[in-house]
Amino acid sequence: MIKIVKKNKGNKDDYCFPPPSQPELPSAATVNLAVVGDSHVGYGNSQNMFNSLLQDVVNSSNKRYVIFGGDDVHAGGVLRQEAMRRYQQFATIINNLLGTNIPSRSSIGNWEESTTDLFRRYINRYLTGYVGVPGTQGLVRHLWLDNGAGGRWSQDSLDLLGNLDSNYYYIIDFHWPLRVPGITNEIHDDHVMTQGETDMFFNTIPANVRNRILAIFTHHAHKLYSNSTPIHPNFSNTPFYVTGCSGDYACKSVDRGYYDLKLTIQNNIATLQTTPIRVP
Repeated sequence: MIKIVKKNKGNKDDYCFPPPSQPELPSAATVNLAVVGDSHVGYGNSQNMFNSLLQDVVNSSNKRYVIFGGDDVHAGGVLRQEAMRRYQQFATIINNLLGTNIPSRSSIGNWEESTTDLFRRYINRYLTGYVGVPGTQGLVRHLWLDNGAGGRWSQDSLDLLGNLDSNYYYIIDFHWPLRVPGITNEIHDDHVMTQGETDMFFNTIPANVRNRILAIFTHHAHKLYSNSTPIHPNFSNTPFYVTGCSGDYACKSVDRGYYDLKLTIQNNIATLQTTPIRVP
């Protein structure tokens, strides 16, 4: 169940929270998740490619939850009726393959910023928010943020980051990658956030939450990437990822795929194992 605790005011986005409660878990639990990026449904053969890849996601282990990272729909630069048709295509695939058994949430991407109302209607009503990951009874939260407009944070994203609670663990997802050490050696500079926006992200997170972030997932670059060095002095052990693509737009087959996540909870301590899965 989702409880809405903030209503829209002007251009502000909603937050989406689970019911407030302290986690009460069994001594051990294992939950399988997946992170999928940049399907660009509506472009070329993306619809079929994404449909096939998502079938692979569903068929590999008992998935409890799926995270999408934006640019789900190739909606920029087309007439509104065509953009709506593409959103409907994406929603149909999700409904057919995930149904009500596997919940999902998506961040918004740059190709959807011009059709935000359609994104909210067909994909995710809330542009920023968090929910408890199924099977963790609220101990682990998926937090999604909005930086789809040219790699710039929405104010709601910063507000949400600044109020994170250290009683919980977080898997954080947003579209544009952070500018972390080494990333521009593999990902083109114009597909990475500015240093100023990156610093804003790290500086906004409360100090007592830094060791509660299990992973940060980003997208946009259509390339499978993970950090080999610390991403920030205050986040020395935080894993950082860029997903590959799951469609046909500006996508090399070697980088078409997703991440499998195995979330393990032992005595209220959560750990995350991440495996890149390539689907040519």
